Amino acid sequence: MSRILRVTLLPLAVAAFCAPTVGSAQSATTQPIDHAASYYHYGLAKLYEDQAVASGRQDAATQAIEQYKLALGADPDSRVLQDGVANLYFRLGRIREAVAAAQDQIGKHPDDVDAHLLLGRVYLRTLGDGQGPQAEQMLQATIKEYETIVQLKPNDLENRLLLGQLYGLNHDSAKAEAQFKAAQKIDGTNEDVVLDIAREYSEQGDLNRAAKSIADVPASDRTGRMDFALAALYDQLKRPQDAAAAYQAALDQDPGNTDAERGLASALTASGQMEAAAKVNAEILKTDPRDAQALLREAEIQRQKGDFEEALVTLKKAESLVTNDNDPELIYNEALVYDGLGRFDESVKAVKKLLVVTASTDGKYTGDAERNRAALLQLLGNVARHAGNTDEAISAYQQMDGLGGDYASRAIDSEVDTYRETHQWAKALQVAADGAKAMPSSHDVQLTYALQLADAGKFEEGLKLAQAQLTGTSDDRDVYFDLAEMDVRAKHWKDASRAFDQAAALSTKPDDKVILYYYRGDAALREKLYDEAELNFRKGLEIDPDNASIENDLGYMYADRGIKLDEAVTMLKKAIASDPQNYAFLDSLAWAYYKQGQYAMAEDYERKASLRMSNDPTLLDHLGEIEAKNGKLQQAILDWQKSLKEYSTSLASDADPADVARVQRKLESARVRLAHAGDEPGK
Repeated sequence: MSRILRVTLLPLAVAAFCAPTVGSAQSATTQPIDHAASYYHYGLAKLYEDQAVASGRQDAATQAIEQYKLALGADPDSRVLQDGVANLYFRLGRIREAVAAAQDQIGKHPDDVDAHLLLGRVYLRTLGDGQGPQAEQMLQATIKEYETIVQLKPNDLENRLLLGQLYGLNHDSAKAEAQFKAAQKIDGTNEDVVLDIAREYSEQGDLNRAAKSIADVPASDRTGRMDFALAALYDQLKRPQDAAAAYQAALDQDPGNTDAERGLASALTASGQMEAAAKVNAEILKTDPRDAQALLREAEIQRQKGDFEEALVTLKKAESLVTNDNDPELIYNEALVYDGLGRFDESVKAVKKLLVVTASTDGKYTGDAERNRAALLQLLGNVARHAGNTDEAISAYQQMDGLGGDYASRAIDSEVDTYRETHQWAKALQVAADGAKAMPSSHDVQLTYALQLADAGKFEEGLKLAQAQLTGTSDDRDVYFDLAEMDVRAKHWKDASRAFDQAAALSTKPDDKVILYYYRGDAALREKLYDEAELNFRKGLEIDPDNASIENDLGYMYADRGIKLDEAVTMLKKAIASDPQNYAFLDSLAWAYYKQGQYAMAEDYERKASLRMSNDPTLLDHLGEIEAKNGKLQQAILDWQKSLKEYSTSLASDADPADVARVQRKLESARVRLAHAGDEPGK
């Protein structure tokens, strides 16, 4: 049984003997009841019973049993005495005799709830002892007892919760949920009630409903455990901002909860609140500087801020404290930091080690294990691409493809992007074609193929395939964006505008509108309609002021035109703070610094960008310009040569003749200057 059962042993309720009991007096016997003798022997029985349980003395146990028998002789039909005997056997560990006594009492008095409670407790105690059919029989017997108990005591909160848990063990979600809801009607803000309902929904796989069941409790009525459970659910739902708020609420009620403190630091990091995350994590390390988990979190915060050297030092500290050399979190963070430092071989080595450490014995993965496997293979492919190792990247994506489903779709996109980056257009088209054939019902894969067809000069065929993905639903919004992209690349500006208009009609949510404004702005920028591009970018930022992609495109546009440079630098630094390794963001900031005349800063950022993307012709052109300004004319010539080489194998839509001609003129001018200096490099 995989599910954990919380067992609460209930004390037997012992009524005063002076109170009348059902079926007592002369109902079952003509012998007169001797209350005085019964009281006397019962008192001695309890005394010996407590001694036997406390000390384990066998003689006291024997005396307790004898005194119960004498008490029953004086009052044979007393439920309290009969229940007491059964309870005595239970406390002494004589389970069979306890069961027999309880069943005997239930046979005489089916409505004796104390006897049912005792029998239920006995069953609970032995529930995990058996295996196979025996365990199943015991579970069913326990459920039956608690069903009876709940019927006899319908407003008993704890027994309803226990019955709900038993139904859960029996994989009967509907009945479990019914008991929890019944308990909720008794006390809707009770901690155990709320957490059991949330646990049931969670185990059904409905995390949103589980979170809502806790969130619906007024904040003033939520306990620290409720807030902590809610935060954990938000973590699973990838809602870091909500998780951070819930962890903070849990900490407000229980300031010493280090798990909540760690969770808060992690959630703040995941939501991009780096300063707040660093502050919380610093408090953890202040209390315990050797807290390995806190050190790992500190390294993650440093990495997210782009402080890769500091992050590596912190990771080495954590490594000295972690007892497990194969700790997955440590290895994963090392892989990311090495990637950030441009030490790609070490990063690849770390990811491969992690793939071995987390591998399943049978090669099969489901749930979180499958998601983690896909993420690691994606990371391996990405790092291999950064290192310029196309074959290794493709191999990683192909393994990811083998996981099937959405992972296969993502893998095909990554393979296509890898070949496009290296200008292997025929291979990109072939991978897309094979994917479309293998996954005919995947709209994403079909659209990827459609875009490749259009870029390969088969525009009408690609357009027809993309249009075939329209379904008349809100999902068509993304299809229209792809249609617009195809038209923009083909410089069919009016057709692109119509596609954007159709996407706009389906963009009702704020996030949808941000994406729409981004795409419209990007299209206008490529058409050199700068005012229209700025208008759309600004509209997007009004809704989402932290949208890094829009900040990058708008900042680059300002930098390229040599206007609003201070604003451009501020905007681009903010974009990089959200993604320190994005080569496009790094290139944009480098270009803005160049236009400001800060050539050393410009070269620093441009080299970081070229480390992550070494064959982008525009980036290589920028690097040549910056190097020339820094007196490195010979190196500038080499980079302009590389730029022209990359332009020569680029798609026509990516190689503006004016841009190519401009690089050619720079190269020729630099060669002349270098020749005059008597140091012309090889052509």
